[in-house]
Amino acid sequence: NPKKYFMPDQFSNEYNKIAHYKTTAEEIWRDTKGEIDYFVSALGTAGTIMGVARYLKEKNPHIKIVCAQPIKGHYIQVLKNMAEAIVPSIFDPRKIDRMVMVESEPAFEMSRRIVKEEGIFVGMSSGAAMYAALEVAKTIKKGTIVLIFADRGEKYLSTDLFKV
Repeated sequence: NPKKYFMPDQFSNEYNKIAHYKTTAEEIWRDTKGEIDYFVSALGTAGTIMGVARYLKEKNPHIKIVCAQPIKGHYIQVLKNMAEAIVPSIFDPRKIDRMVMVESEPAFEMSRRIVKEEGIFVGMSSGAAMYAALEVAKTIKKGTIVLIFADRGEKYLSTDLFKV
């Protein structure tokens, strides 16, 4: 009953990408004054990375878009391995310059480090994004890397993420 209900379906809703194009990407561009070489994001619905990628590439086609994708058989909640998951229809792999494959435990450990060392209460996908950003950093001599922490830690309190 489409007149009574609305299904946002963030995996195929073009407005997911548009929201990040018009808000997240504009904020990144403004706050960095356009001084950005790499944008790193984990892959869930694909809205963030697709919207931000489009905007940043329009501003500077030399910016590299890096996707943190979990390995097959992972247990990083909300993230997608494109070989074993339903691929969001808004995902366009041509917009990705580099894919960093992330195993579950290193993503978990990175989440814990961010919480402990930086005081930012992040979840699993943020740990995966940080892991990927550090992998990029290992391969460059200089540059500005921007990454996004797309989840918070409190929804994972009942999981093994923070049971150490």
